Amino acid sequence: MSGMTTPLDAAPIRSAADLADRWRSLLHPLAFAGRSLWLTWIGRDGRRLPVVVPVDDLPRTPDPVLLVRLCDVHAGVLHGQLGGAGHLALALCRPGPAEVTGDDDAWTEALRSVLDGDAWSLHLAAAGRVLPVVDGRW
Repeated sequence: MSGMTTPLDAAPIRSAADLADRWRSLLHPLAFAGRSLWLTWIGRDGRRLPVVVPVDDLPRTPDPVLLVRLCDVHAGVLHGQLGGAGHLALALCRPGPAEVTGDDDAWTEALRSVLDGDAWSLHLAAAGRVLPVVDGRW
């Protein structure tokens, strides 16, 4: 990531399509050798915090300990940086086709179980594409 701000960085994020554009920019060149989960946060004003947390070497299926740690990080940023209100944006990045697999579904359901009640979304980044999986609340 560079320290420069582009017009895309300055534009508020108001929809899953806006967020897909932002993920394309952040994750460029959209080629992944392994599985990872990327986290970033969006404030009430639609602006993305300048914080991006990649979790590399993501297992194929959800890990309960990892999910607890992700929730701890999310709570820390949400309450420490966003005053308790904001949107957690996640991108599941992996090699393979840009279509949702059974393993992706398992991660989606696991995230849904621990983030229920929070504003969050999930995009899949694979094969040069970014697709919304969970649109989330905007």
